[in-house]
Amino acid sequence: MLRKVTAAAAALVVSTTLAPLSTVVAAEVNPAVVFDMGGKFDKSFNEGVFNGVERFKKETGVEYREFEVTNETQREQALRRMAQRGANPVIGVGFAQAPALEKVAKEFPKTRFAIIDAVVDLPNVRSIVFKEHEGSFLVGMIAALKSETGKVGFVGGMDIPLIRKFACGYEQGAKYVSKDTEVVQNMTGTTPAAWNDPTRGSELAKSQFDRGVDVIYAAAGGTGVGVYQTAEDSGKLAIGVDSNQNYLHPGTMLTSMLKRVDVAAYKAFKDAHDDNWTSGIQVLGLAQDGVGWALDEYNKDLITNEMRAKVDQAAADIVAGVIDVHDYMASDSCSY
Repeated sequence: MLRKVTAAAAALVVSTTLAPLSTVVAAEVNPAVVFDMGGKFDKSFNEGVFNGVERFKKETGVEYREFEVTNETQREQALRRMAQRGANPVIGVGFAQAPALEKVAKEFPKTRFAIIDAVVDLPNVRSIVFKEHEGSFLVGMIAALKSETGKVGFVGGMDIPLIRKFACGYEQGAKYVSKDTEVVQNMTGTTPAAWNDPTRGSELAKSQFDRGVDVIYAAAGGTGVGVYQTAEDSGKLAIGVDSNQNYLHPGTMLTSMLKRVDVAAYKAFKDAHDDNWTSGIQVLGLAQDGVGWALDEYNKDLITNEMRAKVDQAAADIVAGVIDVHDYMASDSCSY
């Protein structure tokens, strides 16, 4: 039943209302989260989820259980142990947990599960996915508007369709500003280690800067830390991802593409706590404030009013359907 999100699936979500999870017997809220490789303090994806569940704890006073996966074989075991110990709901963080979560969710049909970045089609699972291509389009525009060389870069983590989706949206946004913009792309690797290799991220960034790139967008988890440091050392600019990473290197971080995994995690726990739980697929894009870009005290001097106006107009046009951002995962290609 595990499947990736297609354009048809996304359309289905938009046109239908998620139904209450009537097949799952109401249970005491005893939440748990299984973070994926990279750890809850990766300053990116996992940390965004951590911030969301911490917000829930502070607001409600309800403690949660947690586990940080350090080996691929731990995912299924960790999810099963949480369910066996009465955790409910249980959040699995990241697409890589989908096969394990599907198996465990079938074993514990009365336990509510949520997965971020994948779809598991079971009555006791909430699947939360994002329109990363829309947010990436906007930061691609910002990169091209700021670039002085006409060359911008992208460093991805593990070479998978999801990260190609980021890259494709970014390229579209850059070329929306100018068709002559050159987009240089590199992926870090083909294994999960690609999410936590700052040294390799630094090497890829330096190579791109040597080729004339002056802005790099990193969608690479902990690997991005190396990209950002090298950008600062080189006097260039970088764009963060998932969480607002502007604070890491003020004056170097041009912006961050926000993917509101914090909100997704918070709502999963809070909806269960408030007896508002729903299962099914949730697709969060610009219209749902699920993606966006960060403007704060750390990068406000880098973003001109003219840049902001152009990007805000593009965002409105995407929501209105005037601009159609191609989704790589709908066709496994970046043709647009």
